[in-house]
Formats: sequence, C-alpha cells, structure tokens
Amino acid sequence: MGLEKILQNLNKKRQNALNMGGEDRIRKQHAKGRLTARERIHKLLDRDSFFEMGLLAHSAMPGMGDKTPADGVICGYGRMGGRPVAIIANDFTILASTNAETNLKKTLQFKTQVKEKGGMPLIWLGESGGARMPDCQGSREFCTLSGGGVDTLAPAYTHFRTHPFIFAAMGECYGIPDFQAALADFVVQVKGSTLSVSGPRALERAVGQTHSPEEMGGWKVHARTTGLTDRVTDSEEDCFAMIRTFLSYMPDNSHQLPPSMPDPGESAGTPSRILAHFTADRKKPYDMHPVVGCLVDGENYLELKPEYGAMLITCLARIGGEVVGVMANNPAVNAGAMDVRGLDKLTGFICLCDSYNIPMIFLHDTPGHLVGKRAEQQKVGAKVVRAQQALFQATVPKISVIIRKSYGKACTNMCGPGAGYDFLAAWPTAEIGFMDPEIAADIVYVGLSPKERNASLQKMIGDLSPYPAAGSYHIQDIIDPEDTRAYLMKVLRIIGNWKNKGMGQHRLANWPSKF
Repeated sequence: MGLEKILQNLNKKRQNALNMGGEDRIRKQHAKGRLTARERIHKLLDRDSFFEMGLLAHSAMPGMGDKTPADGVICGYGRMGGRPVAIIANDFTILASTNAETNLKKTLQFKTQVKEKGGMPLIWLGESGGARMPDCQGSREFCTLSGGGVDTLAPAYTHFRTHPFIFAAMGECYGIPDFQAALADFVVQVKGSTLSVSGPRALERAVGQTHSPEEMGGWKVHARTTGLTDRVTDSEEDCFAMIRTFLSYMPDNSHQLPPSMPDPGESAGTPSRILAHFTADRKKPYDMHPVVGCLVDGENYLELKPEYGAMLITCLARIGGEVVGVMANNPAVNAGAMDVRGLDKLTGFICLCDSYNIPMIFLHDTPGHLVGKRAEQQKVGAKVVRAQQALFQATVPKISVIIRKSYGKACTNMCGPGAGYDFLAAWPTAEIGFMDPEIAADIVYVGLSPKERNASLQKMIGDLSPYPAAGSYHIQDIIDPEDTRAYLMKVLRIIGNWKNKGMGQHRLANWPSKF
C-alpha cells in the first residue's frame, strides 16, 4: 500500500470515529433535546482548543471495532476561557456509552495522568447506561474491568482534591457516572437527567422494584433529598455556564490560591442596606440571602445545594476581589436550626474550602441543632462531632461574625469561641449562650409566678449580650452591622499578607466528598 493510501486510510478511520454512532443515533440524541458528546465539548471549550486522546480506540470484543468508535467515551485536554482543563465525555450514541474494557482503560489512564501530572480542573460530562453486556459478564471479562493491576481501580474511586473535579449529569447516568458524581467537588444536574447506581430495567430484574428514572435519580431526588447535586439547570447551555461560574472561584489545583479579581472598592457591596434585610426581634425570622448579598462584591455569589439543608447557606463569593466561602445560618428555615442535612452540608463545604485554599466566613444566627427522636435515629450527635472534626482540622483562615443568636454546640459548629477561629466579631444584636433563654427559663424557674418568671427571663436574655464576652476577650470586637463588609475586607487584606498567604495544609483533602 502506497503512502497516499495509507494516509487516506488513516483519515477515513479518524472521520469514522468523529462521526460517532452515525446519523440515525445522532438524530435520536437530538430528538431527546440533548447534544452529542462532541457537540458538548465544542460548546464548553474554546474554539479549536480540544486535544483528544484515544480517538481510534474501540471495543476489545471481536467484530465490534467498527461499531464502537472511541469506545463510547471521549478524553482530552482543552481550554475554557483560555484556562487549561481536562475533559471526559460519555458518547451515548455508542452503545449508550456503556463501560467495558477499553472504555474503562481510557478513563482510568486519563484520570491518573490528570491527577499526577496535569494539575488542572477535570470536567466529566456524564451520560451512560452502565455496564456493557455481555462484555463484562464472564470471569475474565469482569476482571479486565479492574485495569489488570493490583490497585489500578484507585483513580476511578478516589479523589484527593488535588485538582477541582466537576461532574455534569447530562442524561441517563447509571453505574460509573453515578459513582463519579459521588466523588466530584461540584455536581450539576440538567433537568431531565438521572443519576442512580442501577437503571430501571436492571433494578426490576434484580429486586423486583419498578420505578421511573425520575423517581430513582431525578433532579428533585438529588437536589432535595440526597444532596448529591450542587446545582440544577434547565438546559445544557445553562449547565456549561454553571461549570464556568464554579471554576471562576477555583484554583487550577490545591497548590495555588483561588483566582483574585481587581478590588471593586467599597461601592461594590451594599452595606448601607444591610439592616433593611435584618430584624433584631429575636422571635422574628428573616431571609439571610440578601444579608449575604450586601457583604459580597456586586451582590453576586454561587450558592451550593440551595434546596438541601436550606437552613444553612453555603456559597462561594468574592469580597474585595478575593474568593471566600460563606456559611450562613438562615433563620427563614427552621429558625436557622441545623438538621442532619445541614450538618452534612456544613462538613462537605468545609472540606471543599480547606482543600482549595478558600478562606471561610461564618455568619451566625442559629438557636441550636434540630434534635428529637428522628434526629437521634439519623445520628445527629455523630454528625455534630464530625462537622467539628472537620472544622478543627481545617487550616485555611476562619472568620466568624455572630449576627444574632448563637447557642450551644451550634455556636461551636459555626466556628464560635474555642472553635479555631482566626477572627471573631459580633454585632451588638448578638446573643451568645448555651440555649434559648425561654427554654432555659422553663427549666430553671419552675414554680415562679408569671411576673417573677418574666423578670427572670428578661435578665437571662440580657446576660446573652455580647459585651461581657467582648469585655473578657472571648470576642475580638463588636461591630456596626453596616461596617461588616469593611471589616471583612480589612481582615482579608491581613490574611493576604500572612507568610503563607492563607494557603491551607489540606488535611481534609482525603475526606469523602459526600456525606
């Protein structure tokens, strides 16, 4: 064969691979309102920046080579807004991107390279039908899925947060994509997609249960019940925008600080409006979201898990151009009392911030933890302690501001006195104590007349004032609420001048990504 024909043969093989599953399967993908894997990559990455690895790979099964271009998974490097990223995309037009020997070999080797040598964000665009049958069924065939070594599966089931890992659920995601979502730092789920260990057909055959894909792993399940999903989007375009937004707060890897932006100055926040969103009346709820907005640049922030454990707001933002992670109790939900979901959410966010050198800001307004029989059955005590373990092991800067209520162990979980803070201030409206004074009065002042009880209660409420704590230097300062943004900006400038610039030691990098 002459050189010209050799090159023609190469070009034909490459073009066949780029055609994926062919026109009919591409049309079926589009009919579902979904892009193909290659279209997604081109939409997400800068034009002509994608460098693919394994284009000519195919199934290891005899006779399946021509039917499985790239073996249903696309791996490579590219740029997003000029920034280098690594990307994996399931190609559903090829046997529903089911996983088998070659498919898994590609993802295992690629994830290993990104982790050990790449030092850049990894984005996985997920859509897969799970394991490929009958390719994975025999003993030898099943064992090939291990990669052939003693611990070659490690990259598939570990994430030590050395680099940001983003998973996007773009369609049906069964088996490995679901596991990857459980490892990821940030999970985006497009409405209409599903995330579950098993697909409905396999589930019905295995355990006799019949559920729709939406019931098994739709966005409502993971945004509200499991907490697996960090954000939900209406479309794939919105999903790509959400990925870009998340990465705008992230460093390329754990050895870098998050990307700074130019300092927008004091006018970028709205501190003078902060009291319009707040009430000092201890019995009235209010929404903490606009209070957070008044403190951050341009009132812009990215909230994670907004519908899960909603009594705690966890968000990424900038103050004075510097990235921060904000944890704020929300009195509009459960009066700000954290349940087990809120505690899981708190722990996971602490791990994220500590792993990627993001200073943490805690805004207190909580009457304690949500307790009771159900809470005990859900291991509320263990979750309280686990969140405290995370807090004490975190080595990034910690800044606490007690806005209103901060009682008991919830005060500790929010980085109160003795909980490892670097900076601790309070508003003059703060109340600090063991429990709500009305509950304490019911316990302590049994048998008093209503008048005597009320007088004792008022004294007990007065004892919660932040001034005694500030006077004995358990609190570093009491600040005017309208000065809170300026206070935080000054603190962040101080941290920027520390010898380690606020870099953490990443003690929580090997903690589980999901709780």
